[in-house]
Amino acid sequence: MIDLPTLQQMWEKDSKIDIDNLHTESLNIPVLHSKYYDIYNNLMLLRTKAEQQKKNVRHERYEYYSGKADPDVYIQNPFPKKIRDKDTMTKYLDADERLSNVSMKIEYYNVMLRYIEEILKQITNRTYQIKNSIEFMRFSSGLG
Repeated sequence: MIDLPTLQQMWEKDSKIDIDNLHTESLNIPVLHSKYYDIYNNLMLLRTKAEQQKKNVRHERYEYYSGKADPDVYIQNPFPKKIRDKDTMTKYLDADERLSNVSMKIEYYNVMLRYIEEILKQITNRTYQIKNSIEFMRFSSGLG
């Protein structure tokens, strides 16, 4: 899986438009779109998997805090209380490290997805940027 700093470095490199090869840059737009859309789709799947993992961990931790988990669990990791009321259970679940780790993973995926959505918008607009560059070059050389 790709991480955010790597993604940012990739985009920093890919976002540059070679003003001397606008025809090549124009032809490269679908390639860039495909590259980043593949990453986007993979991250969407990873986020969906993490969301399911969060549901599973939440259920497991709910069972643990309510005293309904398998007795072997309490041998390895004792918990002397049995949480009965909803507010207290919510506090314990909110503070649970395993559940927090999965939630942080989901948020990380969300940040990456938003970043890629912006990249995809830039790639979509690249056609206009290249067209404007060509028109400016024509104007500057007295042809426009």
